[in-house]
Order: sequence, then structure tokens, then C-alpha cells
Amino acid sequence: MTVESTAARKTTRRSSGTKRTASASTSTTKKTSTRAEAGAVEPELVQLLTPEGERVQHPDYDIDLSAEELRGLYRDMVLTRRFDAEATSLQRQGELGLWASLLGQEAAQIGSGRALRDDDYVFPTYREHGVAWVRGVDPTNLLGMFRGVNHGGWDPNSNNFHLYTIVIGSQTLHATGYAMGIAKDGADSAVIAYFGDGASSQGDVNEAFTFSAVYNAPVVFFCQNNQWAISEPTEKQTRVPLYQRARGFGFPGVRVDGNDVLACLAVTRSALERARRGEGPTLVEAFTYRMGAHTTSDDPTKYRADEEREAWEAKDPILRLKAYLEREGNADEAFFEALEAESEALGKRVREGVRNMPDPDHMAIFENVYADGHSLVDEERAQFAAYQASFADGEVK
Repeated sequence: MTVESTAARKTTRRSSGTKRTASASTSTTKKTSTRAEAGAVEPELVQLLTPEGERVQHPDYDIDLSAEELRGLYRDMVLTRRFDAEATSLQRQGELGLWASLLGQEAAQIGSGRALRDDDYVFPTYREHGVAWVRGVDPTNLLGMFRGVNHGGWDPNSNNFHLYTIVIGSQTLHATGYAMGIAKDGADSAVIAYFGDGASSQGDVNEAFTFSAVYNAPVVFFCQNNQWAISEPTEKQTRVPLYQRARGFGFPGVRVDGNDVLACLAVTRSALERARRGEGPTLVEAFTYRMGAHTTSDDPTKYRADEEREAWEAKDPILRLKAYLEREGNADEAFFEALEAESEALGKRVREGVRNMPDPDHMAIFENVYADGHSLVDEERAQFAAYQASFADGEVK
């Protein structure tokens, strides 16, 4: 499986079974036309690597990376995409109940994730598979929850990477509270909270903005604007670019090319350093695109046109960094071949790991409910144990 081609391939037809009437086609055409007209003027954003893989400079953000570091960023993105593709395949095979793909958002996640220090703390949503990768979380641990065998298969304190948050936007409040605690402790670490453009409309996110600004919390709000909140386009949620919302709360916002891993690294590193200096929060809007479905239960062909997706495929974050590596002579064919072999090995390991996951102990649901014992939990545990004991070979005694 060629990992790079996963997003770059061209779809020549819509999904089988998706029938569109003439009126529906006209409606989609009008919507696409409107979005094209609205996007005719490129947004102002920080960019260090063009879609063609050419290095450019920015007056406020710059970064100097070695060839080894550049190859490392490329490796991170390729392996993250390979893992994501395997997870999607496993869901289609019935091995997972659901999966939220990050296809197209690798640069935003790897770039921002590599800007973090070990003592920084991450509050993700349910799509930050690339950030989990750079924090050292085993990829197979991400899949237990989606297979239904655990509630999150890793210890958040081991990697300073919190459990996935399914409730939209609530993790921004968790991050703000944690950052306020860090400030009171006098530590110089920082916190980053990830959320999407859809979550930016939630009350929790706006409350987090208020508290973080008032208390000068050392937190970075990293919004991955992938253009679609499930089937709702960004222009149906806001009248101004998302990063400008920060101004109303009293802290800076910056928009970065979310498909440019170098720019995402530079901007996030700057925001984290600002937080560590005691200068408060920053909102980073990574302007990117969700090239796949919202989740595996979604069919994006019903609300967006192929032409829009194809336009963003030309800005693929992996292909642009590969072009830069090749142009500068920072990677040879042996490197790419070795990485392809490594990605296949990762896919095999994930596939086998998921299929070999043991079913959970039925009584484990009562563990870790409270820090100390609780009489009601003890009573429920005893009742459930008696219920389980009433079965013999699938039959009630």
C-alpha cells in the first residue's frame, strides 16, 4: 500500500449507492459555486512551505531544521497516515465500531505536536492520532475505545496526553483549568487544547477563552479548521475568520497554513513559548481540510463536491514536504523505500493488535469510579456479580 497516494488518488465517480436527483445536483453545484467564490481570495496565513514544496520566509515566524529533523517530520506524517488508513479499513471490516479519520490534517497535528516539550500537557478531541503518535502513545491503544474494550487504553499521565474527548469542546475548559493550576504551581510548562471549527461555536470553548484570558492561563488553543463541521461549512458558523475571535477575548490569534508542517511547528512553538513567559493564551487556527469523511458513519459526497476535495488534494501536506526533501537533496530513494516498509510493518502490527485485543473483564466497569470505596458502587457490583453468576453456558439458571 502506497501511503502517500491515499489522499492524492483521484476519485472518478461518487460512492456506489449514492443517487442524486437533478435538483439535488443543481443544489450542490450552487453550493460549490458559492464556496468557490467565497474562497477566491486566499486567506492571510503563515506559510513556510508552498504546496509545490518551495521554502518561503515569514517576517514573524521562521524555523531552521536539520535534514534529519525534516525527515523525522515526514516520517511522522507518513506513519500517522498509514495508521489512520489501517484503522479506517478495520472499521470497514467490522473490527471497530467507528473511526474518525485525520486524512489531510497530518501537518497540523505533527507540526504542533513536535512543538511541545515533554512536560507540556495535551487535551485532544477524538481525532488527534498524529499528536498521540508524537507523544509516544502506542497506536493500538487508540483503537480499544473504538473497538469497545476500554474507555481509553493509555495512562494520561505517562505521556501528558489526556484521554480522547468525545463531548464537543469540553476539553478546552479542562485544558484551561489545568493551565490555571500550572500557573499557581509556578511551573513553566504549557498546555495545548485541540478542537475543530465546529467546536468553536460551542459555549464551552467561549467560556474557556474567557477564563484563560482573565486568569492569563498558559494555554494554546489549537483549532483545526478543516472547513466542515460534519456537513456544515465554516461560513455557516462564523462571519469572520476563526482566529479573529481571540481578539474579542483579549488575546492574540494567528492563522497558519494547516497543510504546512513547518509553519505549524513554528507558530505553535512561538505560542507555547509565549504561554511559558506568562503572557497568556493564544488561538492558533490551522487552515486545513478534512479530505475524508467526518467519521466512518458519514458520507461526504452528499454535501460537498469532488472538485473541492481535489483542489485540496493538490495541497497535500505529505507530498509538499516530500517535494522539498527531494529538491534539497535531504532524502534519497533508500529513505523512502525504508519508510514504506516501516509503514507496512506498522499497519500489520496494528491490524494484528486489534484482532487480538481481549474482551474486558465484566467487573472492571466498577473499578476507578471513585478514588476511595463507595457503598452504592459496592452494592451495584454485588448485584451485577450475582446476575453474571446466574448464567451457565449462555442460559439463565
